[in-house]
Amino acid sequence: MNVLLVDDHPVVLKGLRFFLQTRPNIHIVGEAQNGEEALQQVEKCQPDVVLMDVLMPNMDGIEATRRIKEKHPHVQVIILTSSSDKDHVLPAIRAGASGYQLKDVDPRLLEETLNAVMSGETSLHPQISNQLMTHVARGEEQHSSYHDLTPRERIILEHITHGQSNKEIAAELHITEKTVKTHITNILGKMGVQDRTQAAIHALKHHWFEG
Repeated sequence: MNVLLVDDHPVVLKGLRFFLQTRPNIHIVGEAQNGEEALQQVEKCQPDVVLMDVLMPNMDGIEATRRIKEKHPHVQVIILTSSSDKDHVLPAIRAGASGYQLKDVDPRLLEETLNAVMSGETSLHPQISNQLMTHVARGEEQHSSYHDLTPRERIILEHITHGQSNKEIAAELHITEKTVKTHITNILGKMGVQDRTQAAIHALKHHWFEG
């Protein structure tokens, strides 16, 4: 997979490159030190995955993620930051990030995260996952509304609520399974949930597809 590294700290960039370039299936195609450079490098390097810091000058990682996903929905973005603040976590997920990892993550877990998002899955640092589950349990977080989803995302989510697999959805909509996975990743990010089951439960609970 082709990976773009985005961080405003040269030492972090050097460390990421040192580890990732030793992995046989990972190719570092570029680096950027802020969100604006990230947008330029995505156009130039055509990465499969972007490892994105949050707090950067000129344009932060959340805004950069949103713009990347709008123009290149197939590009997966993993937030890699020192911030576990939910004021950063939730906006990043809603912007379309497929993963959120802290910089203290074990390098092996980072590699697993890269492989997971390339397979259409989401991946959260255990600390982030626990925080989100706590907020959901307390009812402190609000999911996105039905109107936050695109028409295509609404159709796919409705199929999910009917219990259809990615393969079945792809066949019915005449699109590829990879495209279905990309849409599902975006749906999960916008809804702030971790998997398709949670998304389906929320949609059914709020009667999104009735009437």
